[in-house]
Amino acid sequence: MPETILRGEALSKTYGSAGVEVNALTEAAFDIAAGEFIVVLGPSGSGKSTLLNMLGGMDRPSAGHIWYRDRELTQLNDVQLSEYRKDTVGFVFQFFNLIPSLTARENVALAASIVSSPMNPDEALSMVGLKERSRHFPSQLSGGEQQRVSIARAIVKNPGLLLCDEPTGALDSKNSIAVVNLLLEVRKRLGCAVITITHNAGMAQVADRVFYMRDGRIERVEVNPAPVSAEEMTW
Repeated sequence: MPETILRGEALSKTYGSAGVEVNALTEAAFDIAAGEFIVVLGPSGSGKSTLLNMLGGMDRPSAGHIWYRDRELTQLNDVQLSEYRKDTVGFVFQFFNLIPSLTARENVALAASIVSSPMNPDEALSMVGLKERSRHFPSQLSGGEQQRVSIARAIVKNPGLLLCDEPTGALDSKNSIAVVNLLLEVRKRLGCAVITITHNAGMAQVADRVFYMRDGRIERVEVNPAPVSAEEMTW
């Protein structure tokens, strides 16, 4: 059985002060194995982003516990959480977040420079099919190419965990298919867990498991017995 690398118990997050409180996450519990492709589905306000932020060490729960391997993230101080984000987690965002004044390779190399055992930036760009575009600036790349650069920037760190926030949300269907297939290939080649939050119910078809969220709760978790390729998805 694959090793469980991420586990949460009774995770809750409340924003605001007394009288004006919002329960963004309530009693969430889960376990995620190395190499799993997890899709988190739910409408806006369901708690998807709050959950992703906790998995990535960008936010702390109001209650509950979360572990990455044998480290309890909820017990780490700010410096230790920063190290966790730097060394363990790769992030892919909906709107790419590339530095416009840097070339594709420079964007990837910058991420590589902050970790102890990075992949070669050229290798990361080759994995996403963009080695020949490495000297281009973001403004010279299509949206799909920019998202592939952002994936290269995430995987150059050799992360154990790849977190994706609506990675196809700003793309057309052709580029979305390419990005989803790329995420599946990254999971296969690096062995990292990939967790994607999305509104797109079609992405459930490529996942190993699907977490359905509503009103700050993980309502149910479904195992997908036969994941398909991105080309076979119903978009």
